[in-house]
Amino acid sequence: MGDNIIGVTIYCQRPSQAKDKQKVGSVVDVNVEKIVNLKPDIVFAMSHTNTKDIKKLRDTGINVITFDIPKTFERLCEIFLALGKTIGKEKEAIHIVNASKRKVSDIRKKTSGLQKQKVFIQIGAKPLFAATDDSFVNDYIEFSGGINIFKNAGSGLISREEVLKRNPDIILIATMGVAGKDEQKIWHRYKMINAVWNNRIYLVDPYRICSPTPVSFAEYLTTEIVGKIQPGIVK
Repeated sequence: MGDNIIGVTIYCQRPSQAKDKQKVGSVVDVNVEKIVNLKPDIVFAMSHTNTKDIKKLRDTGINVITFDIPKTFERLCEIFLALGKTIGKEKEAIHIVNASKRKVSDIRKKTSGLQKQKVFIQIGAKPLFAATDDSFVNDYIEFSGGINIFKNAGSGLISREEVLKRNPDIILIATMGVAGKDEQKIWHRYKMINAVWNNRIYLVDPYRICSPTPVSFAEYLTTEIVGKIQPGIVK
């Protein structure tokens, strides 16, 4: 979309051009006045964006299109296609999604016959949160030939005791700033965990993990995640 994008949230980092765009708040709470002053043709929002803000924007005549939070890679692709269709880039979107799906399919084939590894992806520190099957983050694990030890953990709010009990083979930490390194040090205290014993605790990019497009999902799965869960797959 390039120059057609006139405003982004404070968390938008990619592509690099996003850093130069006007910041209009977070995904949840947007600056309505700032958005109105930018005079956009379309505003793309998420299902957890403040409904009062969405109504205010629509009351000014702005076309606001709301997308749900994708819970799977497949749903992420569907939303991307819908976005492409909305902005008149349907063919380009189809090409991008198909290429991304091919990459993912290739990884799944390569990992399908391998021994399953028990994986814990930590996406919060205080409180402690795990990726569950309520999020596309779970697909990073399953597509890499792993077992998500907190797949059915509901909201994802967990305790360290629960992690010890489930004894992951691999821990991937996706938290912002210094919190990731601090958490890595904390987990290394628990020598009885397989992930600690085998030195398989890794820091991963929280932005790449939690805010992907079909392209970046497939790329990060291929270049980073699968290599940590199934070493030797990516050469």
